[in-house]
Amino acid sequence: MARFVLAALLAMALTGPAKAQDDPISGVIASQIEAFQRDDFATAFTFASPVIKGMFGTPERFGMMVRQGYPMVWRPAEVQYLEQRQSGPFTYQKVLIEDRQGALFTLEYEMIQTPEGWQINGVQFLRDPPVAA
Repeated sequence: MARFVLAALLAMALTGPAKAQDDPISGVIASQIEAFQRDDFATAFTFASPVIKGMFGTPERFGMMVRQGYPMVWRPAEVQYLEQRQSGPFTYQKVLIEDRQGALFTLEYEMIQTPEGWQINGVQFLRDPPVAA
Protein backbone atom coordinates (compact mmCIF):
# COMPACT_ATOMS: atom_id res chain seq x y z
CA MET A 1 0.00 0.00 0.00
CA ALA A 2 2.80 2.41 0.89
CA ARG A 3 4.40 1.85 -2.53
CA PHE A 4 1.09 2.68 -4.19
CA VAL A 5 0.79 5.93 -2.22
CA LEU A 6 4.41 6.86 -3.05
CA ALA A 7 3.85 6.10 -6.74
CA ALA A 8 0.64 8.15 -6.75
CA LEU A 9 2.33 11.13 -5.07
CA LEU A 10 5.25 11.05 -7.47
CA ALA A 11 2.95 10.70 -10.48
CA MET A 12 0.95 13.74 -9.35
CA ALA A 13 4.17 15.70 -8.85
CA LEU A 14 5.50 14.79 -12.28
CA THR A 15 2.29 15.84 -14.01
CA GLY A 16 1.83 18.91 -11.82
CA PRO A 17 2.97 22.50 -12.24
CA ALA A 18 6.07 23.69 -14.04
CA LYS A 19 9.43 22.42 -12.90
CA ALA A 20 12.02 24.67 -11.22
CA GLN A 21 13.67 25.79 -14.45
CA ASP A 22 10.31 27.05 -15.80
CA ASP A 23 9.13 29.04 -12.78
CA PRO A 24 10.96 31.83 -10.92
CA ILE A 25 9.60 30.83 -7.49
CA SER A 26 10.58 27.17 -7.68
CA GLY A 27 13.83 28.31 -9.32
CA VAL A 28 14.71 30.29 -6.18
CA ILE A 29 13.93 27.29 -3.98
CA ALA A 30 15.97 24.98 -6.23
CA SER A 31 18.91 27.41 -6.18
CA GLN A 32 18.85 27.54 -2.39
CA ILE A 33 18.72 23.74 -2.14
CA GLU A 34 21.67 23.49 -4.57
CA ALA A 35 23.64 25.90 -2.35
CA PHE A 36 22.79 23.78 0.72
CA GLN A 37 24.08 20.68 -1.04
CA ARG A 38 27.45 22.44 -1.52
CA ASP A 39 27.39 23.63 2.12
CA ASP A 40 27.44 27.15 0.66
CA PHE A 41 25.36 28.75 3.40
CA ALA A 42 26.40 32.27 2.38
CA THR A 43 24.76 31.81 -1.02
CA ALA A 44 21.77 29.95 0.47
CA PHE A 45 21.26 32.90 2.85
CA THR A 46 20.91 35.31 -0.11
CA PHE A 47 17.63 33.59 -1.06
CA ALA A 48 16.14 34.35 2.37
CA SER A 49 13.87 37.35 2.89
CA PRO A 50 14.91 40.29 5.06
CA VAL A 51 12.72 38.88 7.87
CA ILE A 52 14.60 35.55 7.84
CA LYS A 53 17.97 37.30 7.56
CA GLY A 54 17.04 39.41 10.58
CA MET A 55 16.03 36.34 12.59
CA PHE A 56 19.31 34.47 12.03
CA GLY A 57 21.77 37.30 11.44
CA THR A 58 24.52 35.25 9.82
CA PRO A 59 24.75 32.54 7.15
CA GLU A 60 26.41 30.27 9.72
CA ARG A 61 23.49 30.44 12.16
CA PHE A 62 21.05 30.04 9.29
CA GLY A 63 22.97 26.97 8.09
CA MET A 64 22.94 25.43 11.57
CA MET A 65 19.15 25.87 11.75
CA VAL A 66 18.69 24.19 8.35
CA ARG A 67 21.00 21.27 9.17
CA GLN A 68 19.23 20.65 12.48
CA GLY A 69 15.62 21.48 11.61
CA TYR A 70 15.39 20.69 7.91
CA PRO A 71 17.94 17.95 7.12
CA MET A 72 15.80 16.76 4.20
CA VAL A 73 16.21 20.19 2.59
CA TRP A 74 19.94 20.27 3.32
CA ARG A 75 20.52 16.83 1.77
CA PRO A 76 17.51 15.77 -0.33
CA ALA A 77 17.42 12.69 -2.51
CA GLU A 78 14.53 13.98 -4.64
CA VAL A 79 12.63 17.27 -4.90
CA GLN A 80 9.29 17.73 -6.67
CA TYR A 81 7.49 21.06 -7.04
CA LEU A 82 3.74 20.80 -6.55
CA GLU A 83 1.06 23.48 -6.65
CA GLN A 84 1.31 27.17 -5.84
CA ARG A 85 -1.28 29.39 -4.23
CA GLN A 86 -1.52 33.12 -3.65
CA SER A 87 -2.59 34.75 -0.39
CA GLY A 88 -2.13 38.47 0.06
CA PRO A 89 1.46 39.51 -0.68
CA PHE A 90 2.68 35.90 -0.44
CA THR A 91 2.86 33.03 -2.88
CA TYR A 92 3.00 29.58 -1.33
CA GLN A 93 4.89 26.81 -3.11
CA LYS A 94 4.23 23.24 -2.00
CA VAL A 95 7.28 20.97 -2.33
CA LEU A 96 7.55 17.20 -1.92
CA ILE A 97 11.00 16.14 -0.70
CA GLU A 98 12.32 12.62 -0.32
CA ASP A 99 15.23 12.36 2.10
CA ARG A 100 18.15 9.99 1.64
CA GLN A 101 16.45 7.34 3.79
CA GLY A 102 13.38 7.34 1.52
CA ALA A 103 11.05 9.28 3.84
CA LEU A 104 8.69 11.78 2.19
CA PHE A 105 8.06 15.31 3.48
CA THR A 106 5.64 17.90 2.19
CA LEU A 107 6.78 21.44 2.85
CA GLU A 108 5.22 24.77 2.01
CA TYR A 109 7.52 27.67 1.17
CA GLU A 110 6.20 31.16 1.80
CA MET A 111 7.61 33.38 -0.94
CA ILE A 112 7.61 37.17 -1.11
CA GLN A 113 8.50 39.52 -3.95
CA THR A 114 11.22 41.98 -2.93
CA PRO A 115 13.27 44.54 -4.86
CA GLU A 116 15.90 41.76 -5.17
CA GLY A 117 13.32 39.36 -6.66
CA TRP A 118 11.50 36.41 -5.09
CA GLN A 119 12.80 35.42 -1.65
CA ILE A 120 11.93 32.71 0.85
CA ASN A 121 10.05 34.13 3.82
CA GLY A 122 9.51 30.87 5.69
CA VAL A 123 9.04 27.12 5.35
CA GLN A 124 6.61 24.91 7.20
CA PHE A 125 5.92 21.19 7.28
CA LEU A 126 2.49 20.16 6.05
CA ARG A 127 0.70 17.15 7.40
CA ASP A 128 -0.21 14.64 4.75
CA PRO A 129 -3.79 13.39 4.85
CA PRO A 130 -4.19 9.95 6.47
CA VAL A 131 -4.11 7.02 4.07
CA ALA A 132 -7.15 4.76 4.19
CA ALA A 133 -6.34 1.09 4.71
